[in-house]
Amino acid sequence: MTEPFVRPDVRAFLDMLKANPRPAMTAETIAAMRPMAPAGMAMLEPPVGDLAVTRDAVAPGPGGDIPIRMFDARASREPGPAVVFFHGGGFVIGNIDTHVSMCAEIARRLDLPVISVDYRLAPEHPWPAAQDDGEAATRWIAENGAVFDRTITSLVLCGDSAGANLTLVAGLALRDRPAAVPVVLLMALYPATDPGVSYPSDAAFGKGFGLDTTDMDFYFDVFKPQPGHWRSSPLAGEQAGMPPTLLVTAGLDPLRDQGRAYAAKTIAAGVPTTYREFAGTIHGFLGFRRVIPSAAQDFVVVLELAQAMIKEALAAPRA
Repeated sequence: MTEPFVRPDVRAFLDMLKANPRPAMTAETIAAMRPMAPAGMAMLEPPVGDLAVTRDAVAPGPGGDIPIRMFDARASREPGPAVVFFHGGGFVIGNIDTHVSMCAEIARRLDLPVISVDYRLAPEHPWPAAQDDGEAATRWIAENGAVFDRTITSLVLCGDSAGANLTLVAGLALRDRPAAVPVVLLMALYPATDPGVSYPSDAAFGKGFGLDTTDMDFYFDVFKPQPGHWRSSPLAGEQAGMPPTLLVTAGLDPLRDQGRAYAAKTIAAGVPTTYREFAGTIHGFLGFRRVIPSAAQDFVVVLELAQAMIKEALAAPRA
């Protein structure tokens, strides 16, 4: 079998991980990692940089209040779109603070407010708690831009990894029962679209490429999703009528083939779809821009694609 192409900076990062192995994922490990996760991610991402506004709020959810935070490079805005962001972390780790650099960069590059959602995590809150919170927060944000002194006229849903799963699930839910404003773009960054199902990329990249199958098995065991249900596996959902979709995968990601399968299904269903796979890099690369410098330009490419798709969607006649 031919060895896969690995970018030099990705190889250096993987070598660092190999030299500094972390303990196996357990409930105890997760509990210990959570308080340290924001500082850990800050070592992997560039500084947050300049923003005009960072404002916290809460949205009501099925399990209680859902913390949310707006990031905006402008102090004030005319009415327009807002980005709803869902962080990654295998449904067991991560929060608003682990993804501040990513949200800030999206806000600056897209020139839009970004509202990040701190959904419930497993094992304390198994499936479908995260998906329920994601949908509930999105619906509330669509109606309550005034909380942030913003008039929101449409939504861009965005997330990475587990958060990309929430993005697609919320997109399906809001297609079938629309929110107060339309969704004009789904941005799914290396998504989990079919949890619990084995794909060739799992075997090819499930060991030694950053996201190991043992970790994914742990996430699955504690999150307890229902395979084949669209709120767990959005690939199982009917795609016709979905919003325009930008789907990003990494060439060395165990989840790569799930993303490919989802993009193929949206295209077959007639959904305006842009699919971009980045060669030689790993799962989570857009959040590792400090230690994988090539990912910084990758992120620019992704956000330029998103900006073009948003412009096209806003210009299209409404049905």
